[in-house]
Amino acid sequence: MTTTIPDASSLTHWRKSSYSNGQGAECIEVADGYPGAVPVRDSKNPHGPTCVFSQAGWSSFVAALKDGQFGT
Repeated sequence: MTTTIPDASSLTHWRKSSYSNGQGAECIEVADGYPGAVPVRDSKNPHGPTCVFSQAGWSSFVAALKDGQFGT
C-alpha cells in the first residue's frame, strides 16, 4: 500500500517531540492525521526536507528508542 501526502510545505499540524528542551536543539516535529504515514521534519528547519515513514516503521523506531537500542 502506498500512502501519499500533500507537499510537506502545506502541512500545518506539526507537533514537537516531547523530548524537546525548548532551546531549539535536537528537536523533531511530526504531522498527525495521515493514515499509514508519519511525516517528520527538523523543527529548526521547518521549510527544509521532510521524511515520511510508514506507520509501522515509525512505531518500530519509537519502540527501539524507548528500549534504549540507540544508546543514551
